[in-house]
Amino acid sequence: MAVLIRRVVVIANPASRRGKRLATRAQSALASRSVVADLVFTERPGHAAELAVQHSPHYDAVFILGGDGTVMEVAGALAGSDARIGVLAGGTGNLLARALGIPLSVPDAVAALVDGEDLLIDLGKFDSGRRFAIAAGVGIDATMIAETPDWLKRRLGVLAYAIIGSRAALRAVLRRDFFRARVTVDNTVHERDAAAVMIANFGAVLGERIMLGPGIRTDDGFLDGCIFSPRTLGDAFRIMWRLLRHDFKSDPCMLYCRGRSIRVETTPAMPWQADGELMGTTPFRVVVEPRAVRLMVPRRG
Repeated sequence: MAVLIRRVVVIANPASRRGKRLATRAQSALASRSVVADLVFTERPGHAAELAVQHSPHYDAVFILGGDGTVMEVAGALAGSDARIGVLAGGTGNLLARALGIPLSVPDAVAALVDGEDLLIDLGKFDSGRRFAIAAGVGIDATMIAETPDWLKRRLGVLAYAIIGSRAALRAVLRRDFFRARVTVDNTVHERDAAAVMIANFGAVLGERIMLGPGIRTDDGFLDGCIFSPRTLGDAFRIMWRLLRHDFKSDPCMLYCRGRSIRVETTPAMPWQADGELMGTTPFRVVVEPRAVRLMVPRRG
């Protein structure tokens, strides 16, 4: 469905990378497309959600400029409504923008979204009420988030995660730094030693360079559990090679499961992340919210 907009609000996080300057650039780019844009800035954690609820009824769309955490604040606040959300990359990882194929350049993103279409996607909702769009996980990915220093993220962007993540994966295998994972998917329990457990809503990571698992869709009303259990360095290289090649033939080191409610327990308790933000320590439970949020995306095909 084509996106028809004439007036929008841009919610910007001034603490994110180049926040205020990018917000002004977004406003100018929207004006060049005959779209009136009002700018509002967040002042504290949780403020983006408040602003979204306050302003969304009065505009054709809500544009959010910030990191993935700010984006998910807005998405969570507007879940279940008909509000349109346009994502403008203003953080370091920009995972959702990358997953949706939205250009990282703000003017290019504005052009693609104004001329684009709507996409309804599922969200994962935790018992705390927080939501995620891309994936939540424990193990290597959470270690990557925890160990990537801010200065490296500022300098290298998403490449910093790849560097630290590769180091974390290598260390986990060489030191046999595994944990016992118990993953309950609806009423089925899967238990095994693991290096990483991911609950995915999007299958693709970094565009489509890496695919986490087979048939993962954003609008099917399910979440996908991905349990990776390499025992040797050869196992780890094989798993990564298969993810890069989108090869999901049966493998004893890769377990996939799909459901509407997923609980993750680990021994010992482990840090876990959602959409690139550390959330606490296991256990955690997440349920799917089918087609919960309406996103503006570039026109496909």
